[in-house]
Amino acid sequence: MKHESILITGANGQLGSVLVTELQKKHGMNHVIASDVRIKEDYEGIFETLDVTNIKRLKYLIEAYQITQVYHLAAILSANGESSPLRTWDINTKTFFNVLEASLSSNVRKVFFPSSIAVFGTNAPKNKTPQNYVLNPSTVYGISKVSGENWVQYYYEKHNLDIRSLRYPGIIGHQSLPGGGTTDYAIDVFHKAVQQVDFDCFLSKNRTLPMIYMDDAIRATIELMDAPKENIKIRTSYNLSGMSFSPVELQNSIHKIYPEFKINYKPDFRDKIASSWPSSIDDSCARNDWNWKPLFDINQTTKLMIQNLKETTLQ
Repeated sequence: MKHESILITGANGQLGSVLVTELQKKHGMNHVIASDVRIKEDYEGIFETLDVTNIKRLKYLIEAYQITQVYHLAAILSANGESSPLRTWDINTKTFFNVLEASLSSNVRKVFFPSSIAVFGTNAPKNKTPQNYVLNPSTVYGISKVSGENWVQYYYEKHNLDIRSLRYPGIIGHQSLPGGGTTDYAIDVFHKAVQQVDFDCFLSKNRTLPMIYMDDAIRATIELMDAPKENIKIRTSYNLSGMSFSPVELQNSIHKIYPEFKINYKPDFRDKIASSWPSSIDDSCARNDWNWKPLFDINQTTKLMIQNLKETTLQ
């Protein structure tokens, strides 16, 4: 059996840093090439510096390592994106287009594109937002993801390039610090709880959003990429869900471990961003097509986040 050779762009990010490790375990250290604009200290494995806007460098790496799969994770996230919309659009769309074009002219057989719940707008049903509801995003990040989803379908239909995608909810993991996403409050809050300091929350206390624990997000990504081609019925991006909660519900969960922990609610522009997103997601297509099933709820996530952050702090 021929080994996969996998390139990950944006490998230093919240999702990328964990996905690299899991893919190394699955495929072997020598078959996973991590890339980002800067090398990470103490990185174990093969790492190449790559600015994905540079298609020449991208094509060189794909050829040099005979890449068969690309996980394209390099992007500017929602909250950061609103402060620089033109740059966000340029980077988020141009880099993906470069990956698609470089893949076509090489041996790449599969591409992964991360989409987001940010593709849905204020007109979408708040609860159990369906897979095929009209996409009308209110942020440049969401607009760039809708564009990406359309290119996913186009390149599959026109060029038979097997591209797979997930609409991630907010991802909660202990492995890295918040990275500029609106849902990243749910990472920051655990850091503050472990440090036993008050947390200033930029969302209103009842702003319910879809979330997913990192282990579930990684497993969903790999399970989607490993699923037989004939099982992949959605050729834009699959809705994905783990759990849904509001900041005050998360506070109540944390209180089971830190009863004195306090959140000060100070909603800002990010609360307005979040108000346009769904409160919960219908991911029945993912469940039916490739047997997706989340394993972690809010209380399990709280327990594991605090446990892991305490261990990290002690090291």
